Amino acid sequence: MQICIINGPNLNLLGTREPEIYGKESLSDVEQSLKELSKKNNVEISFVQSNAEHEIINYIQNAKSEKIKFIIINPGPLTHTSIALRDTFLSVEIPFIEIHISNIHKREEFRKKSLVSKAADGIICGFGINGYIMALDSIKKILKK
Repeated sequence: MQICIINGPNLNLLGTREPEIYGKESLSDVEQSLKELSKKNNVEISFVQSNAEHEIINYIQNAKSEKIKFIIINPGPLTHTSIALRDTFLSVEIPFIEIHISNIHKREEFRKKSLVSKAADGIICGFGINGYIMALDSIKKILKK
């Protein structure tokens, strides 16, 4: 099974950007943890990070032909602004879990609304980088439905 983890704008700054909110682990720390877990679960995993909305959309559009079966995405600030990202997911019909490191519902008012969530198969927020692990663990259950 091929799974892709997509990280949106500013997630390349994990570990240095507001560590009191996002933690001290870097994006490469997250990727390493997920690689180890994917090996145990016999899953192929790939990673994409971009600060450009159009690059993320292009990747999602191409994911079907690349045999991606599931996507885990932390859209970062695109969560609150990108109708295009939502529409892309609806168009490709690849199941996905939306994750956020912080609890977006306990933050500023503008962060409480996700334009992506209505298209998601699941949403995980507020568990730090453990949210990525929770999402990966959940995929097998979702695909068995």
